[in-house]
Amino acid sequence: MTWHHLDTLLTRIRPHREPLALVLDALMVAACWNITYLFRLGFERWQNARPDYDGWVLAAVLAVYLGVFVLLKVPKGMWRFSGFGEVQRLTVACAVAGMVTAVGVLMAQLAQVPRAVLALHPVITLMGLAMVRIGYRMLYEHMRGRISGSMHETRRALVMGAGDAAKLLIAGIQHHGWVVVGLLDDDARKHGARIGNVPVLGPLDSAARWSEVHGITHLIVAMPSAAPERRRRALDLAAATALPVVTVPTAAELRDGQAVAQVREIEPDDLLGRAPVQLDEGGISECLSGKVVLITGAGGSIGSELCRQVARYGPLRLVLYELSEFALYRIEQELTEAFPHIPLVRLVGDVRDPEHLRATFARVRPQVVFHAAAYKHVPLMEDDNAFAAVRNNTLGTWRAASAAAAAGVERFVLISTDKAVNPTNVMGATKRAAEMVIAKLAAQMAEQAETGTRTRFMAVRFGNVLGSSGSVIPKFKEQIARGGPVTVTHPDITRFFMTIPEAARLVVQAGAIGEGGQVFVLDMGEPVKIVDLARDLIRLSGHTLAEIPIAFSGLRPGEKLYEELLADADATLPTRFERLRIARLDDRSADVQALLDWAAARSVASDDEVRERLARLVGEYQPARPIPPATPRTTPFSTDR
Repeated sequence: MTWHHLDTLLTRIRPHREPLALVLDALMVAACWNITYLFRLGFERWQNARPDYDGWVLAAVLAVYLGVFVLLKVPKGMWRFSGFGEVQRLTVACAVAGMVTAVGVLMAQLAQVPRAVLALHPVITLMGLAMVRIGYRMLYEHMRGRISGSMHETRRALVMGAGDAAKLLIAGIQHHGWVVVGLLDDDARKHGARIGNVPVLGPLDSAARWSEVHGITHLIVAMPSAAPERRRRALDLAAATALPVVTVPTAAELRDGQAVAQVREIEPDDLLGRAPVQLDEGGISECLSGKVVLITGAGGSIGSELCRQVARYGPLRLVLYELSEFALYRIEQELTEAFPHIPLVRLVGDVRDPEHLRATFARVRPQVVFHAAAYKHVPLMEDDNAFAAVRNNTLGTWRAASAAAAAGVERFVLISTDKAVNPTNVMGATKRAAEMVIAKLAAQMAEQAETGTRTRFMAVRFGNVLGSSGSVIPKFKEQIARGGPVTVTHPDITRFFMTIPEAARLVVQAGAIGEGGQVFVLDMGEPVKIVDLARDLIRLSGHTLAEIPIAFSGLRPGEKLYEELLADADATLPTRFERLRIARLDDRSADVQALLDWAAARSVASDDEVRERLARLVGEYQPARPIPPATPRTTPFSTDR
């Protein structure tokens, strides 16, 4: 406990570090003045051979040295980190002070002060000051080794939150290279108390002051059970310190088995700033448990999270349908390890291949299908790949949904996007057309309802997914790691955001409650400015905007300043879930069939022709560039029908 008491003492006096350093340096300068006399005159004469005015000379020497130290900011140096750089600064300071002292003594014609003392004193003073600092560092590192088990303190933390999570955190990380200096909490009753022998220093908004006083290297947000708004406020206060910020797992992550002491970096989920939608776990379990579930695009950002969410409900078999071999392998390996009891069917397949889809559905007999296969990157699909977007997003949806209907699937859920509302880009227009495909098939199923089992077709529409492939979060993190700049297209651009798990749960919930012909929409709260998101990530990584600047690159082809979740003409209906609503959309079966026939009858088409066809179907589609007049075209022969 002696080392803990010493650490407590050093922590308490650290707010007065600079004046204490000046006092100790002054004592060392005075001691070295006497040591120099001892060295020059010997033990018998070092006292009585001095001039009578030596005391006044020493006072002047101290004033000169301390003045030079303050001018060169020597007291601001942290002794526990002393190294070659600190010795360099001390060398300059002692040389300057020694020269000023010598010149002053000589000009004052104080001949009884030995010249050797004037010459040797700066050297001996430098040695003494350096030894004090190195000795302190050795003592400090030894103390840290006895307390934390590591001789090197690299992480000195201030914890935001003084509840049960903070207590468990302190017990779990103190011996793993972390030193928790203090706790912060807005509960005034806790101020001055000690939790796990660590003091509660003050409220959350005092983080910046205590971080400077105690030489903090990291801030830990330990508020797993707090409301998202309170957690977000704590993150904002921590980010204002310009120090790296980490957090303990959220309450949901703790329920999944993560330990409090497993601190992690700030994830996209932490930046959402609102409560996740609460879903009907019992209804979802009834829909999925013991069923054969097929997921197209199973290796993508949303598809892979759907696999994880569906696996939690114990399906009879999980069919992974994915075009990318690597993505399929990655999700298959993860699911095999996390859910070894669930049989997996791993299929490399393309939703544009109708024969393979029909054969697959006939063989595996899925009861629930989640259709996540899509091209979603707006700029890539806008130029040179518009026809690929139509074939994959719209025609692929038609072929997957038709195969599901033919196989008697119970439920088919399409993953749509907010970019399908009043689209200005090809990707959004193709997803809006895919919603029309679902409406068309749902209408057909309603007509056939009396003849037997019908497939329920529905869609789920949500905004940008934090952390998904191609989203801004991974891009911003890479740019920050490279030292910037962080590129944002426009200072006023806004987006709705949700987390990957939240998006997947919304899809699963829609599959459980959908009756057919519906588009489910999540009320995602207020849109977020992308530039604010960039600033948050820069600050939470421990940098300032001066170190990592933000550059505006201009809107990309097809990009809007803002997105919408519901078109003006859509009628919305509430569900029994507070933030989940239903949009009923018009059935444009004749038009959508014409687009499907056109896309199926050819292998290539120009971007302009694609935009023209989409504009005919999707009345609200307003392309970012003018569509040229239609011209007669020869249809190339194709066997893709």
